[in-house]
Amino acid sequence: MLDVNRCLHVLVLLATGMSAAAADHHAEDPKPDAVCAACHGPGGKQPIAPDTPRLAGQEYDYLIQALVQYRNGARQNPIMDAMAKALTDEQIRDLAKFFSEQAGLTEKY
Repeated sequence: MLDVNRCLHVLVLLATGMSAAAADHHAEDPKPDAVCAACHGPGGKQPIAPDTPRLAGQEYDYLIQALVQYRNGARQNPIMDAMAKALTDEQIRDLAKFFSEQAGLTEKY
């Protein structure tokens, strides 16, 4: 079960550093998913909760669509709404590129 309080606490901690990260997103950072990893796991491969999606290997266009919808309110989730509102179009494209290029897990459940 998703621990909403824990996720909100992580969100607050991450959001305080997000403006600095946003200002410096062009720096050579091999892990553009540093903020996303708190919930979706490193590389988007190991979400912290069963209802948190795995991002690794998702389609580029789908990831862009989802983030834009969270940012403009067409899609709603208290954590993702706040995270996406801080993203520029370029940051959304960068994240979508990063996650779409990650190898998804091949285990069957």
